Amino acid sequence: MNPSSKPEAMLFDLDGTLFQSETILIPAYDRTFETLREMGLHEGPTPPVSGMLACLGMLLDAIWDRIWPGMPEQTKRIADDVFMKYQLEALESGIGRLYPGVEATLRTLHAAGVRLFIASNGQEKYVESVVRQLGIVDFFEDLYSAGKYQTASKVDLVRLLLDRHALETAWMVGDRSSDVEAGLKNDLVVIGCAYASFGTPSELNGSTVIIRDFEELLTL
Repeated sequence: MNPSSKPEAMLFDLDGTLFQSETILIPAYDRTFETLREMGLHEGPTPPVSGMLACLGMLLDAIWDRIWPGMPEQTKRIADDVFMKYQLEALESGIGRLYPGVEATLRTLHAAGVRLFIASNGQEKYVESVVRQLGIVDFFEDLYSAGKYQTASKVDLVRLLLDRHALETAWMVGDRSSDVEAGLKNDLVVIGCAYASFGTPSELNGSTVIIRDFEELLTL
């Protein structure tokens, strides 16, 4: 597959690809553990937020397991709800930010007839709220999230998206190893995004092309 030919569609990860998720995640994370302590569900200091940032792109259950091994299932469900509440409040306060060039690039791709989709391991309400609050929802034909479809991996989520929309040529655009895996296992061109402040360069091994600025998509 030639990354220099125009694809029928582009599938985008959200956190670390379109959205600077740390802009809302860090304050929401701190408030979540404050609340868990107030509820008597957690003792001691808040686990380092760097652990959460390193896990972005994973399913939320797996993130909790990584930053708090042995976290009780009931506490996870409470933490899910509290974390979501604080993230949405942060979004509504206007502190969330897209990466430079994202809105203009999506607008250009959409106008050029490229079909645009979100493929995220996030929760449904989170994904929908981010794209609506930041004014990019109208560029996307559909939003796919692990929270909505209950998929076990991004590989499965992307396969579902491709099948439902009968896509023949598409690019998977993302910043984590799960995005690379999802693209490769579904025979897609993979565009690895190397501009996020979390993740490691080796995660993008196997990408067809690696970009360091979102607007490079237009050149490709």
